[in-house]
Amino acid sequence: MLGRYRLFSLLVALFFATISAAQDSPRAWVQIEAQPTLAGAEDRARAYAAAFPDVAGFRMASGWYAISLGPYSPEGAAARLQALRADNLVPADSFVAEGALYRAPFWPVGANPAEAPVQDATLTPPRPIIVPEPVTAEPVAAEPAIADPVTPPPEPVETLAESRRAEAALTENEREEIQSALQWFGFYDSAIDGDFGPGTRASIKTWQAAQSADETGILSTTQRASLLGERARIEAELGLVTTTEPESGIEFALPSALVEFDRYDPPFVQYRTKGDSGIRLVLISQPGDEATLFGLYDILQTLDVVPLTGPRERGDRSFTIDAADAQVQTHAFAELSQGLVKGYMLTWEPRADAVAQATLKTLHVSFKPVGTRALDPGLVALSDSARAGMLAGMEVRRPAMSRTGFYVAENGAVLTVPEVTQGCSRITLDRDTEATLAFSDAAAGLALLTPNTPLAPPAVAGLETAAPRVGSEIAVAGYSYEDALPAAALTFGTLEGATGLDGEPDLRRLSLAALPGDAGGPVLDASGTVLGMLLPRPTGGARQLPQDVIFAASAPAIAARLQAAGLILPPALRDGALAPEDLTRLATRMTVLVSCWK
Repeated sequence: MLGRYRLFSLLVALFFATISAAQDSPRAWVQIEAQPTLAGAEDRARAYAAAFPDVAGFRMASGWYAISLGPYSPEGAAARLQALRADNLVPADSFVAEGALYRAPFWPVGANPAEAPVQDATLTPPRPIIVPEPVTAEPVAAEPAIADPVTPPPEPVETLAESRRAEAALTENEREEIQSALQWFGFYDSAIDGDFGPGTRASIKTWQAAQSADETGILSTTQRASLLGERARIEAELGLVTTTEPESGIEFALPSALVEFDRYDPPFVQYRTKGDSGIRLVLISQPGDEATLFGLYDILQTLDVVPLTGPRERGDRSFTIDAADAQVQTHAFAELSQGLVKGYMLTWEPRADAVAQATLKTLHVSFKPVGTRALDPGLVALSDSARAGMLAGMEVRRPAMSRTGFYVAENGAVLTVPEVTQGCSRITLDRDTEATLAFSDAAAGLALLTPNTPLAPPAVAGLETAAPRVGSEIAVAGYSYEDALPAAALTFGTLEGATGLDGEPDLRRLSLAALPGDAGGPVLDASGTVLGMLLPRPTGGARQLPQDVIFAASAPAIAARLQAAGLILPPALRDGALAPEDLTRLATRMTVLVSCWK
């Protein structure tokens, strides 16, 4: 007897050791019901507690009350739900919840189940229902078994003919509600008209297939209740409120349990995270045209909350961005209609993915431009000041480094310095055109980039082939302040030598007050002919040069390296000195901002 007691004690100790070790594990719950009132939720929790030892109740962010089992590990919760469904012990629409929307506990009374240790789902079977023995002393009818308070007697199976008759009795509003629910879950994309034609029938079959049910195209009474009930449950959790935002002219279903209004940053309406939902919403509204739409598409991708990875799609009238990394996920959509660009952007943390996906379904179905109103009527083109205003309050992603480059061939190939191509996950030309490194020659200080999409350069450099005139005035076009300014600037100086200080024939010595961002820029003479490419200022070493001494790779050395790479170079055309404004126009048209993104 003592040995059995010790064995039992050991098993109990092992059980509680397992529970203790799991306390810090990720938590998940099997949510089996939600009630709109506390009294109703307490009654249902009490009923479930008669059958399950691990009933937990929480007030949700939406104001409803969730009744759950747990906590378990995420894997344990999934296995527990599968077992309970197989035995018909919980409602068919029960699901695994992370508890992100759970707030104050209400069951068990006086306890906080959120602080309970993570359980082994296999160790929490339902409590047995004790059925008294029937009285047999006299030949009387046996007493009926005590009914399980959680599992009502199974409903009789509804025949297809009965389902068809029940469907025929539905009102037009009830039919429209079914179509709306199918659309909400992404199974139906036609008009909500109450007409159950081939499109609706096909949608019902697809929904039935997703539920592992017979694909009859006709919903049974139970299936209708499940479809509509699941939508109502999710809408209650999200706190959806049909809202018309007056300033932006947008109607949508606001997930009031997840976000709340923050401020206007034209053309954005910003909704901040509510509580710890981990979700942000931005409405987009502005007047404009196709150029405005395309500019918005480019600008959104400079934000920190729009990761570089993920699919993008841009058409003539709309765009979609789905971006994700380990820290954040974002879905953005905008469309152009009747001179207005309107859309939305939802951003969320990975832990909130399930709730965010449900919110996206709601936004997709409910989003509707209303009237002709838009934010900031003066914001038609995306000027630099407008761009700065649009991004107010948002973290803008910045490249790790930006330098200058210039077009050297009609196919859009760009010459730059190797330092801006090293260790990059992505290289862009003028902020949004991605490019690939064709070659990098560290000894010569040259790197060649080719655009990933076809480009028609506004101007291509003509390289000098004759000996340069020492002492002549030169100009360098460059992005002196990297990506801080929208266009290249010209810096003027003097050609001080046709070789390097040690007689290197492939270098040109300049007297020029250049900044790091100018490196890679074209060095032009008064006629607009390119004499070379500005190199980065030498650093380190025993020789300290004056601040205005800097070097350029010579045009003949550049031409030889580019021709060896198979490029066809345009001839240099000398037509005498250009007017200052013409030289500036030519120089800036051939110059490109090259950016390295980590």
